[in-house]
Amino acid sequence: MNLGLGELFSLLSALAWAVGVILYRQLGAKLPPLQLNFLKNGLVLLMLLPAIPLLHGLALPSFTITQIVLALASGAIGIGIADTLYFRALNELGAGRMGVLGNFYSPFVIVLGYLFLDERLSTMQLCGFVLVSLGVFVAAWPKSVPGGRPPHVFKGLALALLSIGLMAIAIVMVKRVLEAQPLLWVTGVRMVGALGGMVLVAALARQMALLHPPTEAMPWRRLVLAAFVGQFLAMILWLAGYKYTQASVAAILNETASVFILLLAAFWLKEPLTRRGLAGVALTLTGVVAMMIP
Repeated sequence: MNLGLGELFSLLSALAWAVGVILYRQLGAKLPPLQLNFLKNGLVLLMLLPAIPLLHGLALPSFTITQIVLALASGAIGIGIADTLYFRALNELGAGRMGVLGNFYSPFVIVLGYLFLDERLSTMQLCGFVLVSLGVFVAAWPKSVPGGRPPHVFKGLALALLSIGLMAIAIVMVKRVLEAQPLLWVTGVRMVGALGGMVLVAALARQMALLHPPTEAMPWRRLVLAAFVGQFLAMILWLAGYKYTQASVAAILNETASVFILLLAAFWLKEPLTRRGLAGVALTLTGVVAMMIP
């Protein structure tokens, strides 16, 4: 089994993101998607400011103009726009369906990595991809409920697919920059691009008021925890995974987040863990092992 740094970081990122999703589900009942996304990313940028010199020192990296533009654009697209759409779709569809739709992320990255990064997967890695996708599908597909599908389901599906596609484009766009430059510096530049992109979106939509925190009943403690675990740690581990392994491999391992969400929901929220859920966990873990076999 070949568990390298990139593979380990990708799995830890999935776990951190799963914790964040549990918290974001609770926060989404109180905060609109754009407001939630802007506030949590503002907190993440504040966390990065002391972390960058602690890890990389005070010397400025030698970014090229192209690298800066790519990192800013990646943040605006992959965080500012895509995460806002993701939170909106999460409100429309619920976590179960979003977990299933998350399966489209790794195929998007695999296709883009093939076209633009000259990446290839081995036969065993392709088998692992199929097992991981099948496991997440089995674990996350929601049961039918009385009353039929939720309202605005097609709008939610469109928003979800668009957000996942934009995330894939954004990470492939910044892959070479991650390989060449310090990790937290790239993370910080992406975050500046994300916040700038959200300000532009809010200005065009004439919703600048959403960029300010609400004056009453602001759940700061939960928001700070969600920003730290579900965004700061998850994003650094996520980018580190892409830095130290193939984008295709990292994307597939990131899919285990849906299984982590299932297990955390059973432990944290006391939701029942069904036999179908356990079967999905078994398939996904088998796929992860297959992904690590040379």
